[in-house]
Amino acid sequence: MTRRLEGKVALVSGAARGQGRSHAVRLAQEGADVIAFDVCRQLGTVEYPMADSEDLKETVRLVEDLDRRIVAREADVRDRAAVQEVVDEGLREFGRLDVVCANAGIAGFAENTWTITEEQWDEMIAVNLTGVWKTVKAAAPAMIEAGNGGSIVITSSTAGIKGMTGTAHYVSAKHGVVGLMRTLANELAPHSIRVNTVHPTGVNTPMIVNDFMAQVLSHPDTSVNLQNALPVEMVEPVDISNAIVWLASDEARYVTGVSLPVDAGFLQR
Repeated sequence: MTRRLEGKVALVSGAARGQGRSHAVRLAQEGADVIAFDVCRQLGTVEYPMADSEDLKETVRLVEDLDRRIVAREADVRDRAAVQEVVDEGLREFGRLDVVCANAGIAGFAENTWTITEEQWDEMIAVNLTGVWKTVKAAAPAMIEAGNGGSIVITSSTAGIKGMTGTAHYVSAKHGVVGLMRTLANELAPHSIRVNTVHPTGVNTPMIVNDFMAQVLSHPDTSVNLQNALPVEMVEPVDISNAIVWLASDEARYVTGVSLPVDAGFLQR
């Protein structure tokens, strides 16, 4: 560990398990204190088990075992006031905010675009796109006021770069955060705040590895969504975390407005 983020504070949404937990731990390994939140309950249109309170407690334990401080709360990324409360509490505790990891998201499938229900569409967009905006809205003013620059990394997907069968609501949201990132990169550049997206292929997390997703991905029309060029079925959460650490570090001090695939060559197929 090189302690590339020593003295920094990072905000991670969707931190209870999976990629979010990995990001929180990896940022802590590099010296950052962490502000973390997750909804920690099941959402109505999500057909696989979501994280719970015990999962978030485990993230806290893992960060504290690294001798880093963490403020962790249950909050719904769709609730702007709740997100702002978490950010404000973290700022009171740590006195600064340098890195935003807008990671919270859900996945979903339908037979085709026109059979997606209104509830499925609305919840997907609310979490995966509007929730990112609300996270940045809560965090950016404090980063600007502090004058320390910083890094915002938004988790998109390979579905943020190409279309995928049976998941138009997810694809639309993940494309949407790319447009948000590109706008923010221009708006925040005068404040030395960099904004980028990461685009994972399938990642070995509970969001993908579960009975519902196994059934979906066994279908010929949707199995193509996880066919990588490199000989791996999925990447690991830490592979995405390592990219986020780099984007948050001074090694990427002039990298902004970039869509960075971590996809085992998926987009080349």
